[in-house]
Amino acid sequence: MKNIRIIATIVCITTALASCSHFEELNTNPDGFTIATPQMLATKLMLDITRSDISSQKGFMANFMRDKYILWSEFAQGEQYNRIDRTSFGPFTRLIDVEKLIGFTDELDEGVANAYKGFGHFIRAYIFFNATMQVGDIPYTDALKGESEGNIKPRYDEQKEVFIGILNELDEANRLFAQGANFEGDLIYQGDPVKWQKMVNSFALKVLINLYRKSADPDLRVVERFNEIVNNRPIFESNADNFQLVYSDQENQRYPFHKLGNQFIIYPMVSDILINRLKATNDYRLFYYASPSEAQLDKGYTPSDFDAYKGTDPAIAYASLSTIHSAGDYSGVNARYTEIPAGEPVSLLSYAQVQFLLAEAAVRGWINGDAQTLYAAGVQGAMQFVADHTPNIPAYHHNRIMSNTYIEAFPVTDAVKLTGPTEHRIEQIITQKFLSTYLQSPLSAFFENRRTGYPTFAINPASNENTPADRLPIRWMYPSDEVNYNSENLTEAINRQYNGNDNVNERMWLLKD
Repeated sequence: MKNIRIIATIVCITTALASCSHFEELNTNPDGFTIATPQMLATKLMLDITRSDISSQKGFMANFMRDKYILWSEFAQGEQYNRIDRTSFGPFTRLIDVEKLIGFTDELDEGVANAYKGFGHFIRAYIFFNATMQVGDIPYTDALKGESEGNIKPRYDEQKEVFIGILNELDEANRLFAQGANFEGDLIYQGDPVKWQKMVNSFALKVLINLYRKSADPDLRVVERFNEIVNNRPIFESNADNFQLVYSDQENQRYPFHKLGNQFIIYPMVSDILINRLKATNDYRLFYYASPSEAQLDKGYTPSDFDAYKGTDPAIAYASLSTIHSAGDYSGVNARYTEIPAGEPVSLLSYAQVQFLLAEAAVRGWINGDAQTLYAAGVQGAMQFVADHTPNIPAYHHNRIMSNTYIEAFPVTDAVKLTGPTEHRIEQIITQKFLSTYLQSPLSAFFENRRTGYPTFAINPASNENTPADRLPIRWMYPSDEVNYNSENLTEAINRQYNGNDNVNERMWLLKD
């Protein structure tokens, strides 16, 4: 890994900072800070990890193409057609700012220092988790030795050891936040250590559910760790705990796909994977997520008819997709995503997602909770989130209003409630999780499909840009910088994992039974 130096770029957000005057302390030297504060570093780190996952305009939709929610009519888009190339270890440079942040804590009150240290451990866990989920083995132990020891060619830790490290970092973050005080610079939870405890523990549950194939490994203690968190630590309790970015009608703070300056609003088409599943259960979220097909309206359907909505197969060849788009025989995204400046918050981890993973754990026999109750809470939380962030305007719900009564009853309807053997109930849970993360939690659906196979993503060899064309890719290749500057350690890791083949179809340790 190259010893990359960070360019200090902090966006002034009024919800986090009283004024932009604080940023006058930044030196004009682009290589970093000469004067910085814990508040500024915390803000920068928060922006870095959230805005790298939540882009804007076309970039915002790109990951949702990979998630199979969105098709793109402008031209054939690689994300839609399963092209995966090399990733980047650029996020690792943020770890240097974590070290700078921790360096300030000796000068702070103990409670505030603990909170910043806990925040630092969370940032580390978050970055390493995202990296290992993409490629497999990564530099972990040696990741920062380029700064501290001049070692710019770190060795790669095995993925199992990386996961143990991530879980230990989250344990330490929980411990520190439990002894922490409110801290400044936090854009999401306003420095509340209790909220952060809930976040790090909920995130740990997400990490653990991804290890379900390794639940018998005595070193990982997956089920034991899961139970300890559920029984003894605070986790998300409502949508108020969501780890999310909230938008407003101010410059640089509007919803990522808002129409202002956005030439791409005419191109998204909503997939049939989403729409058909919403139709199958008479789910009113259809009317909040999508717009009716103009071709179906011309046939006499009204915007409040389920049959007015038509999804498009995301595996369809682009020439056919273009024809459908020209004919108006498709559903686009609902107008609320382009017309409302504040849109809706975009979460990276939500209360609903946590309830679904708890329901899955209950079905797998990991915990004693009632799976249906947990599943229902997830469905209701997801629906309530949409309802709460949608103005009562017909164009945004097409007169299919999700009332409290509707939301309360929906999870126990015959078409939705959990039934059947274990694997069928797992499919139901993951399907509802998929429906909950539409234009939320980018790449969540991709990784859930990779992990469980649900919902099924169709493969069309005629349009698939993966090789071989009858398979979906399951990982990213290692960064070109690693090939060029750390080839010896990288080659060792590739040989160890993939028999020397760094390609997108190789199965990492996490995915092996």
